[in-house]
Amino acid sequence: MTRRFRTLVFGVVMLLIAAGGMVVVWAQHDEEPVTILGTWTAGQAERFETVLRGFGIPFRYQGTAAQREVLLSKVQAGDPPDIVIMPGLGELAEYADQGLLEPLDDLYDPREYGAPWMAAASSPGHVYWVPVKADLKSIVWYREGRRPDASPAPLERWCVGMGDDGTSGWPGTDWVEDLVLQREGPEVYEKWALGTGGTKWWRSDAVRTAWEAWAGLLRQDERAAGRALLTDHRGDPGGHGLLFDNPSGECALEHQGSFALSFYGSDAKHARLMDSAPLLPDSGGRVRAHEVTGDFAALFSDRPEAQELIELLASKKGQRKWVEQAGVFSANRRVKPEGDAVKGEIARRLREGPRCLDASDVMAPAVRDAFYEAVLLTMARAAAGQDPGISDLLQDVQLVQDAHDAQDVRGVGSRAAPKTVCSTR
Repeated sequence: MTRRFRTLVFGVVMLLIAAGGMVVVWAQHDEEPVTILGTWTAGQAERFETVLRGFGIPFRYQGTAAQREVLLSKVQAGDPPDIVIMPGLGELAEYADQGLLEPLDDLYDPREYGAPWMAAASSPGHVYWVPVKADLKSIVWYREGRRPDASPAPLERWCVGMGDDGTSGWPGTDWVEDLVLQREGPEVYEKWALGTGGTKWWRSDAVRTAWEAWAGLLRQDERAAGRALLTDHRGDPGGHGLLFDNPSGECALEHQGSFALSFYGSDAKHARLMDSAPLLPDSGGRVRAHEVTGDFAALFSDRPEAQELIELLASKKGQRKWVEQAGVFSANRRVKPEGDAVKGEIARRLREGPRCLDASDVMAPAVRDAFYEAVLLTMARAAAGQDPGISDLLQDVQLVQDAHDAQDVRGVGSRAAPKTVCSTR
């Protein structure tokens, strides 16, 4: 009997009515599905559901790009999903601080995931989330046989799209984050992401000059900047991603995470990657570290069925099945890299060398949203031929950061937020 049936003990009542010889059998069997809210939709959602069906636990999955809004409405209505899967650790930390998340202490071993994943999964006394999917950033995709020169590329060579269904702007934050990481290194990047070190990081030279380098790239072509602002980062529906949906070959490079392989469809076999540092504007060309991201599962429910599903998904067996059936990447160190040379290279970089979690993912939601907005305003002003007003934009983000820090001083800030972002091992 599996754990999900421990609270569903069969109650069988047999009534024998001698006169009629009738036997009545009654059995109660709770098959209420485990509810899961994630960001994966379309083909990615279908592959995830295939993996879940193999666990034999009834479930109901909802995928949405507007996850933050959907989750918040469900929580406020008193009907949160049993499980949520999201990249936003800063957001999960706030739910943990409110006492809304159930600990995962006995459901998996964080040491199987190593750093930076292990540090991100822990908070004082408890573990509240587990990375069930990993992706590599700080890379650039190009078409097979067209490897670029190791030098900064002009805007006309880049495939850029800022659009998303619910959180437009995050592809731009990836550019800024990567520039800060490659120019300044992991130590400065981590302090900026966490808002520590006693520095007003949004007004610092480290962040401002990285932002200016990105804005300078955008201002090379107003029309291209305008197109990028209105273009979905996945390309056209049913297409093969920005890199391959260019019949005229206008763009040849895409600064995108390893999840871009899922956008490329049958053309994925023709995609190749290289480190982003040599191609970024004013980055110095040196690879200081790789930015990584994850999708983290957390529990809003103490239902045994939901706990068991998390346990299975986080296990070596579950992660291997997820990798094999969905073609994704795992942060579990016991799951050995498999697949072609490109996937093997991604898996290796996810485990080796300096790595830092996506900065905006670990920021408090209010700070992250201000970051998104500043990125979109930078692009909009570049498209309009206007001065981006970077100092003013960063000052506005700093004010949001200051308000968050003031809450921490009063003891009402996040206690469950990650305390480290980067790993050098």
